[in-house]
Amino acid sequence: DKASMFPLIQRCCFHTPFKLQKLTGPRLLLYGKNKTTCSSLGLRLQRDVCLLSRSPSLNPASVYATKLQAFHTSLPFFKKKTPKESETKDSGVLQQSMKSLKDPPKPALYLSLAGLIPFVSVPLSMAVQGTYYPELAFAQITYGAVTVSFLGGMRWGFALPENSPAKPDWLNLANSTIPLLLAWQALLFKDSSHGAIMLVMALGIALHYDLSLLPTYPRWFKVLRVVGTVVMVLSLLATATLKIISEEQLSNSKNTWQN
Repeated sequence: DKASMFPLIQRCCFHTPFKLQKLTGPRLLLYGKNKTTCSSLGLRLQRDVCLLSRSPSLNPASVYATKLQAFHTSLPFFKKKTPKESETKDSGVLQQSMKSLKDPPKPALYLSLAGLIPFVSVPLSMAVQGTYYPELAFAQITYGAVTVSFLGGMRWGFALPENSPAKPDWLNLANSTIPLLLAWQALLFKDSSHGAIMLVMALGIALHYDLSLLPTYPRWFKVLRVVGTVVMVLSLLATATLKIISEEQLSNSKNTWQN
């Protein structure tokens, strides 16, 4: 009858626009996002608007304000980097660096590895024999000073040619003399441990120059420089550590003999 049809028509005429507007709004704002999130948000807004539209105390203006507030208070979608992705990226950089060791020319690779033998052989021979030799320690420091001087001169050879990407300015030429001065100072110390520490500083500065100030070096050369510097530094520190251990053992034996 007419009495039962009037509430049905009233519900369809007043409630349906709010439902349609609620359903289409999130779809326009979240276009291209996750379909499951969009549909769940649309159903939630549809339910909230139905409850608001049924309450007689709210007018259409307050309903529209509530809709806008719901839109602006929705959480944004940001793609965060997971720990697995960062670990994969770091491992990829490490793998590329290790693969770069296969790129250098054979003479450069073999000569660089052979140049590390005097560094490694000194602490290794002392550890095998169980005795500290001051002559070998001084020979290692002398060879380290020559190596640092060679690294500084190599920067001059890279910057001086006319077609070189590096300019022969103060930054490239004057800075290459700083490791040389530190290496010369290392030869003046009477204590070999102090000379080893000075050489470690000189090698670190030279490595910083080669990696930062001259980025036009080939990637394989930078990786080779890092590996060589790590081996040289560890060798110098190992010799200094053996000297300290030898001095402690000598002092303990003297105290025992006196007692």
